[in-house]
Amino acid sequence: MDFDIPAPLRELQQRTRRFIADEVIPLENDARCTPHGPTEPLRAELIARARAAGLLAPHVSRDFGGLGLDHRGKAIVFEEAGYSPLGPVALNIMAPDEGNMHLLEAAASPEQQERWLRPLAAGAIRSCFCMTEPDPGAGSDPGMLQTRALRDGDDYLISGRKWFITGADGAAFTIVMARLEDGRATMFLADMDRPGITVERSMDTLDSCFPGGHGVVRFDELRVPATDILGEPGEGFKVAQVRLSPARLTHCMRWLGAARRAHDTAVAYARRRRAFGKTLLEHEGVGFGLADNEMDLHLTRLSVWHTAWVLDQGGLGLADSSMCKVIASEAIWRVVDRSVQFLGGQGVTGETVVARIFADVRAFRIYDGPSEVHRWSLAKRILRASAS
Repeated sequence: MDFDIPAPLRELQQRTRRFIADEVIPLENDARCTPHGPTEPLRAELIARARAAGLLAPHVSRDFGGLGLDHRGKAIVFEEAGYSPLGPVALNIMAPDEGNMHLLEAAASPEQQERWLRPLAAGAIRSCFCMTEPDPGAGSDPGMLQTRALRDGDDYLISGRKWFITGADGAAFTIVMARLEDGRATMFLADMDRPGITVERSMDTLDSCFPGGHGVVRFDELRVPATDILGEPGEGFKVAQVRLSPARLTHCMRWLGAARRAHDTAVAYARRRRAFGKTLLEHEGVGFGLADNEMDLHLTRLSVWHTAWVLDQGGLGLADSSMCKVIASEAIWRVVDRSVQFLGGQGVTGETVVARIFADVRAFRIYDGPSEVHRWSLAKRILRASAS
């Protein structure tokens, strides 16, 4: 594995860094940043700025208007975008749209790609992914899926309820997971303005970086033609594997940038703030903690780059992405938590962006599988290997 960044990618990294500093960070205190994410006018403005800078949708193939980066390239650019809570929105690499684009490129028919992927990649619309359900439905255990899809002629009628659906409010379409009558899981594509889909409410959450927030969505005999199945009937979980590892990993990439921003903010403060006759950075209690931050950032970056390399070699990277998800989410949390501590009162107020990052990043240890579930999965893998 080569850790050298090729010159074209290095130039793209620096260009993205300048764009975030000059075009995105100045908008962080814009009134259009709400508790349920940036408003649609703010998102549109950010998208327009990234398009003008030639940085829109770097993960999407050139056929659909992107830059066609591989996973390693995404690791570099996504980290830079994550340096601002608005950066992923601007580059159109925010979850769930980024993962949905990847899935549509890999599994959708040409007709489906033209209908949904092309406008999504252009930033003209948003999407959501309807999987998680209220108790007793699917959460960490997808096998508990309750939403049903009953065959009706050439169509399916989908009924069920989903929640924690990121971006539901304002999404143009959804990918919804439901069970067929024989119990097999299947993915369906559906426009959100269709009769039978209701966004009941937006949930109040700690984070505020996702456009559309997190919603509760109800399906009441939503009619979907069989032509709008994503992949093949009954292969929903198989199709999901295409999205699983890359979506876990891109979360790690983006939040790594956010953690670096928190650390840089804490370092700048510790260099200038004096107490007990010297700067905070000269006190070992602070200096050692910031050194720990550097090590956690380095550890996370190595894990991200390695998993990106595995995916670029054609591997599924299921175990690798599980390990990376746990390593990254816990290390990033430590970095941001220490940064809050060393900033003192400024760390828990709007005086810096760190309090916002702190609130946004806490859920990362839950999104895309809690740390406990990943550890359980890895432990099962160890058990199988030891028995062979």
